Amino acid sequence: MAAQSKLAEVAFNCTCQEFVHPWTSSCACATAGMLLSLIPGTFRTYSMVYMLALIMRMKVPSIKDLGRTATSILQSTAFLSLNGSLFVFAICVVRQFLGGFYFSTAAWIPALLVSSISLAMERPERRAPLAMYVANVGIETLWKMMESRGLVKSIPNGQVLIMGFSLTALMYLYRAGLHKTVTKDGTFKALGLIVGKEEEGPVKAPTGNTSHTPSLRGLNFRCIMSYLQIYDFFTTVKHPSCPHKQGCAPYALIGGLKSFLEGVGLSVGIKLLLNIPKIFQFKMQWRKQIFNKGSLQLGMALGIFSLLFKLTSCGLRHSAGFDDALFAIPSGLIGSLGLLYFPNTTVSLYLMLKSLQLLYNWGVSEGKVPELPSFSMIMYGFFTAVLCHSTVIEARSMRPSYFKFIENISGGRLSRFNLKPFEAFGVKSQDQADYVIKKLGIVMTSPNPLFALAV
Repeated sequence: MAAQSKLAEVAFNCTCQEFVHPWTSSCACATAGMLLSLIPGTFRTYSMVYMLALIMRMKVPSIKDLGRTATSILQSTAFLSLNGSLFVFAICVVRQFLGGFYFSTAAWIPALLVSSISLAMERPERRAPLAMYVANVGIETLWKMMESRGLVKSIPNGQVLIMGFSLTALMYLYRAGLHKTVTKDGTFKALGLIVGKEEEGPVKAPTGNTSHTPSLRGLNFRCIMSYLQIYDFFTTVKHPSCPHKQGCAPYALIGGLKSFLEGVGLSVGIKLLLNIPKIFQFKMQWRKQIFNKGSLQLGMALGIFSLLFKLTSCGLRHSAGFDDALFAIPSGLIGSLGLLYFPNTTVSLYLMLKSLQLLYNWGVSEGKVPELPSFSMIMYGFFTAVLCHSTVIEARSMRPSYFKFIENISGGRLSRFNLKPFEAFGVKSQDQADYVIKKLGIVMTSPNPLFALAV
């Protein structure tokens, strides 16, 4: 007990210089050095993001488009650079105000104080997507933190369950036609590619059965004409309420094949974009990177989802004798079996957050739930604080790629934080940081970070 008390005293009495900027005694210099380090890294990052978005529009940009893109790059660079530098400044200020460090004030409270302020510098239309992004990473991080404490336990294919329920909710909104009114979002364009425009709502009443439905009565299986009748039946039969023109079977099969090819194309396209430098350097390992089973996973997931969704929807229309947006619920859940081929946590959390956001918008429009002002900024502030806390105090709960990103844009500061005084917190912060640094192969070639401004 005495040893624990001693450790707590060491943690509380730790100075901000010992913790976050051991290379300089000046908090102002530490803040300024962080700002100078962040500007080049964030500028490169946002330049790539916005230029890629410009290329994805698939048309020659005008002078106005280029000017707007340049302004957006500078504004986003200023936002993220300010966020990171104010985080260091807030750590020092909070420590001075409280007289020492507590578990929540080492990173979480400082990040919470400055993140929402920084977000105000970003363009309004970018705030909600940023909040969604940090919430995506933050929820995964929170889960890992709770899992490390034995509070929760992951279940096999849990991310597939999340993805399935989320997609089902989105499909209901799509079939109900709400995506045209109160839940407008670009996500539904992607859903339209997966299940086709035929399933787009609102559901229309049938105008009459103009399809040819052959009969299978009196079949003689010794005659080849019987097999032709069976083939004709399965290729042409459809219910009057079905929104597609061809028979239900070819509608589902062709739709599934189309979604499979789209998924494979998207997967390969992303891999090619991420390996552009290797391609130009002739170092691309084509067999390992492209021609493997991994390139088929997304295609299999989308193809099977589309196939099962359409087959189930058509089956329900045949059974009930009418079409209904509610049919999207059982169809979506059954179609989710295909998602077992693509158990991706990031995509699952994104779809979950997106479906909750759109359901919330629907609830607000119906007057069922209250509207929360500045909710995006609140969500961004909370989950940014979670990410900052985890990155500094519980590094093993953070995505390694995110840790390395922060390390790079901060000029190597993250790996130089001294976490040994915080042993009293009981989460072995220094050991966690050392483990992640070793795993990522981070090597400190200099005793000081970039723009140390040591005094």
